[in-house]
Amino acid sequence: MESKLKLVVPKNFEDFGKKVNQKLKLIRNTDENYIIDMKLERFNNGEGKCVLNESVRGCDIYILSDISNYDVTYECQRGIHYMMPDEHYQDIKRILSAMSGHADKITVVMPLLYQSRQDKRSSRESLDCAMALQDLMSNEVRELVTFDAHNPTVANAVPNKMTFSNGYATGDMILDMIKNENLNTNKIFVVSPDEGAISKARFLADILGGNNYGNFVKRRNYDKLEGGSHPITYHEFKGPKSLEGMDVILIDDMIATGGSLIDSAKRLKERRANHIYLMTTFALFTKGIDKFEEAYNLGIFDKLYSTNLAYVPEEYKSMPWFHSVDCSSKVANIISDLNEGKSIRHFLNGKEETAQKIKTLSIHK
Repeated sequence: MESKLKLVVPKNFEDFGKKVNQKLKLIRNTDENYIIDMKLERFNNGEGKCVLNESVRGCDIYILSDISNYDVTYECQRGIHYMMPDEHYQDIKRILSAMSGHADKITVVMPLLYQSRQDKRSSRESLDCAMALQDLMSNEVRELVTFDAHNPTVANAVPNKMTFSNGYATGDMILDMIKNENLNTNKIFVVSPDEGAISKARFLADILGGNNYGNFVKRRNYDKLEGGSHPITYHEFKGPKSLEGMDVILIDDMIATGGSLIDSAKRLKERRANHIYLMTTFALFTKGIDKFEEAYNLGIFDKLYSTNLAYVPEEYKSMPWFHSVDCSSKVANIISDLNEGKSIRHFLNGKEETAQKIKTLSIHK
């Protein structure tokens, strides 16, 4: 018999956590509230603590956290402080500490993997992502569920005692896109903005039925750091000279500033692409949305599809060019099946199921 399922939802994922809670009620046909009464408190000097207001003894715990949420604040010293990923991650550890080892099993659901871009070492630099995974494992986390990890092989940092489950929201996004945009799936060309996203482009092309795909080659100057990123020195498309009559999906795992993605869209438009749709699991918009507003108004792209797996301000989501795909049902089903000891492979990949759904759409031609 499975342990009693409970959710721990910090403020950084509160709205999403409530949706997951409601979806779990529907899945299990119950009115039970799965969210634990919990507080993450802060002192005025920035130190914090976690207080659990109910027992977790013998429970199957799922901690949901969005470490990208930059809209969570607290009063500190002389003013209001906006929390950053390091603090959100530290709060996960506070929650684990407050449980005092009484939970039967602990799973962390962290869609945007903490420090996921710092996943390998090429010089004297920190290995933050691997260190965080080992840290969670040492704090009795049995499984981590994440989405579209920048480099899934970082799971090698925890090969034994903690399961690393990496899922994709690509299927959810493409189904929404096809329905909303009335796309002819036979006339979709998939493009990755750099070599790092080629596997994602190939994955999406396969879901669509073996469509063609291409990629950009991007080089950066790693001797310089400008505005928090290394400047791009070379960015060229490797694909057909003409995309006339084709709708293009430009796919990546995340958007930071959006510079290279917008530049890619411009170059594809020059090759006479019909409609251009941007698709990304995480829309971080680290420098705001001015570039996207300008590009949209110039007709460079038609719409950006992303998920609610990472924080996006409400004013951004209200833009005519932005479409948010709700993944709370997917996460709720993953949690429910894990609690019942079932395989979650079809939720993590979903390639065959999505391909079949696309074939059954009335607009498929």
